[in-house]
Amino acid sequence: MKIGTFEVWPPVVLAPMAGVTNTPFRTLCREQGGGLFVSEMITSRALVERNPKTMAMIRFGEAETPRSLQLYGVDPETVGNAVRIVAEDGLADHVDLNFGCPVPKVTRRGGGAALPYKRELLRSVLRAAVTNAGTLPVTMKMRKGIDDDHLTYLAAGRIAVEEGLSAITLHGRTAAQNYGGSADWDAIARLKEAVPEIPVLGNGDIWTAGDAVRMMTHTGCDGVVIGRGCLGRPWLFRDLDGVFSGAPGSAVPTLGEVATMMRRHAGLLVEYFGREAQGLLDFRKHVGWYLKGFTVGAGLRRDLATVSTLAELGDHLSRLPAGQPWPGLAADAPRGTSAGRTRVHLPDGWLDDPADRAVPVDAELDISGG
Repeated sequence: MKIGTFEVWPPVVLAPMAGVTNTPFRTLCREQGGGLFVSEMITSRALVERNPKTMAMIRFGEAETPRSLQLYGVDPETVGNAVRIVAEDGLADHVDLNFGCPVPKVTRRGGGAALPYKRELLRSVLRAAVTNAGTLPVTMKMRKGIDDDHLTYLAAGRIAVEEGLSAITLHGRTAAQNYGGSADWDAIARLKEAVPEIPVLGNGDIWTAGDAVRMMTHTGCDGVVIGRGCLGRPWLFRDLDGVFSGAPGSAVPTLGEVATMMRRHAGLLVEYFGREAQGLLDFRKHVGWYLKGFTVGAGLRRDLATVSTLAELGDHLSRLPAGQPWPGLAADAPRGTSAGRTRVHLPDGWLDDPADRAVPVDAELDISGG
């Protein structure tokens, strides 16, 4: 798979996930297999304003190439300025634009999954990004639409081609679905038929390497984007490497091997944040994902999920039954949130005129990370 001038093999992309796909997590995934590994969401306004916390988030490992950065924005001028800074300051090698986030604080400002409904505003944002990107490839990630009555993905796909994007990712759900129900792989197939000029990547309900193959066979898409499936399971990228190289197999680490990965992850987070307490605080959310399916007592799970030092973490991990085998289907099942959403929060009058290109007041978030 080719994105701009970059060859991506295997055709696998780590989805940007707020609070998850920071440098330590990307490092763990990259050590397991190949592909393209995207940063957490960076807001265009915060980048343009050189917000210290945002600038600190724009960090890549020394061996990380290409460096892939996801930007969120609603205002074409702000997005264009942010992309120009990325290009001129050499902050990344690839820019992905977020039009898929369903979080209320994003959609109520007209951003994320809400924005493609405004076709001309979408076009303006894409044009500003591509114009200012120089030689950097620009891609976008989107959903099917706001809800089943307001589907936008086919029109948005054509606009993306016309404005010179290098690839499109489609999550086969609407914003109203959030992460509930099943991803619509047929929609991914329809998008691929509608935009044969550029790569289309599929996202949604890929929990195993076999799922990735099934999606590509079913839809004809050019690659897959892995999100919740790798939470607490960076070795999924090892499985994906294998299945695309013709050597399929499944990583089945023992609980002891999982514990070793947990120690490494926590250590990398401490280095990344520069403070042990902050690194361990960030690590806590990963504990449940790492232990999914394993037989671990509630008390030990609670102890691991409340650690505040590496020494404390090591003591608790040593209490795990190291020889316990991989639990199979119990661990390969869906992970992460699966909640639906009955209502999508939108700016007042957002659905009145899809051709309106006006930028909502206070559309631009000033904090990165979703």
